[in-house]
Amino acid sequence: MGQEIYIKPKKKAALVGKRQVTVGDIADVFAASGIKASAERVKLFKCAEKDNNGLFLVSALDVVAAISAALPGHSIVNLGEKDTVVSIKAQPPKKRRWLKWLKVSLVSLVLFVGASTAIMTFHTDSQLGTVFKKYYEIFYGREVEKPYIINIPYSIGLALGIVVFFNHFTGKRLTKEPTPIEVEMATYEKDVEDAVIAQLELSKEKQETGEDE
Repeated sequence: MGQEIYIKPKKKAALVGKRQVTVGDIADVFAASGIKASAERVKLFKCAEKDNNGLFLVSALDVVAAISAALPGHSIVNLGEKDTVVSIKAQPPKKRRWLKWLKVSLVSLVLFVGASTAIMTFHTDSQLGTVFKKYYEIFYGREVEKPYIINIPYSIGLALGIVVFFNHFTGKRLTKEPTPIEVEMATYEKDVEDAVIAQLELSKEKQETGEDE
């Protein structure tokens, strides 16, 4: 008697140094132990990273058809994505540790200079220094060129605000919530994946109809 096989295909599967793609590479499988292992080993397609720029589109129907052909008589239920983008990459060479730290240092320097320039430009455009002078004159009754009693707390508050906003300090997360950058990166990755799926679907349709890209 056939059993139910539950599959949960991923939105994107990144594979390194592989040629033969199996069901277990792109989907989570739940079934009886023996059937689960057999379903995960079902072959989908064979490729090289240079083919199609290393990007391939696998439909949930392709997964169901492959499992049905290899394990007939079982009921297959899809609980995941309807399309999976498979990215095939060659085994990357080992990177030198000093080169990695050099890249991190250069990126950090660029971000630091860019952020500090943006902050200073904003303060200049908004004439924040003049505003602080006016504050000092209002509360203390005299005019000074550099109101440190306002400038210093403001600078400290600005630094603390940045730390709280990005939710990180010395590599440690302040709260369990995702940071604004992580949210934006997740949104960006989702948009990229949707665009890649649409492009691969169009390419697949053109190949099936025999049209030139």
